[in-house]
Amino acid sequence: MSKHPAAGLEVLTTGILKQPLRDLAPQFEVLYGCTLSVSWGPSSGHSPHSNLMRVRNGEPVDVLLMVHTGMDTLIGEGSFTAVTRRDIATSEIGVAVRSDHPAPDISTVVALRRCLLAATSIGYSEGASGSYVGGRFFEALGIAREVAAKSHVVLGQRFVGEAVADGEVEIGIQQLSELRLVPGITIVGPLPAAVQHVSLVSGAVSSKARNAELAGRFLDFLCSDAAEDALARAGLSLPPR
Repeated sequence: MSKHPAAGLEVLTTGILKQPLRDLAPQFEVLYGCTLSVSWGPSSGHSPHSNLMRVRNGEPVDVLLMVHTGMDTLIGEGSFTAVTRRDIATSEIGVAVRSDHPAPDISTVVALRRCLLAATSIGYSEGASGSYVGGRFFEALGIAREVAAKSHVVLGQRFVGEAVADGEVEIGIQQLSELRLVPGITIVGPLPAAVQHVSLVSGAVSSKARNAELAGRFLDFLCSDAAEDALARAGLSLPPR
């Protein structure tokens, strides 16, 4: 393969892909003789670290990786123009507690509802998983009013699992791939299928990319067989290709 000496890309990613990119970015750098500058933030929300706000505020981005609904919003409002777009992975939402906390039963919707009602506090992100949890999940369980006072949104570049590990919240709900990044917690499992929400992560090359060819090859790499193991280790699944 041809290389692009001294080339570089600014990559802005959702936290869902943070773990696999730790493995994949260095591989791509070696393969193409380039440098990737990778930063991350939640796919939604209004904190300064969210991908929505960073793109809206004009942060230079060559490749954007985020939950597809957030990307749709940015493209629809004219904040981001994509010249190439690919679907990369799908992610499920999970539940976590501190490692020294007994793992609750969340195997059924009834058990999960009982668990959340009994919890002293519940944390979720301002990102895609949190938008679902705060917007639809509690309502679907019929407990929105009961848990409102004890629910906490974890903002910006802080994982919900960190709030769990630090004892700030008893129960944490976030993308499984993001929970896996945090030591000191136990991932109890994914949400039951009846109330699970699967996020599709897409990647796009910006119309303002400094090297659109290299940026396109990076997206190709993330969708290739070479990336599958890293995505699977993070608890992610592949979308239909």
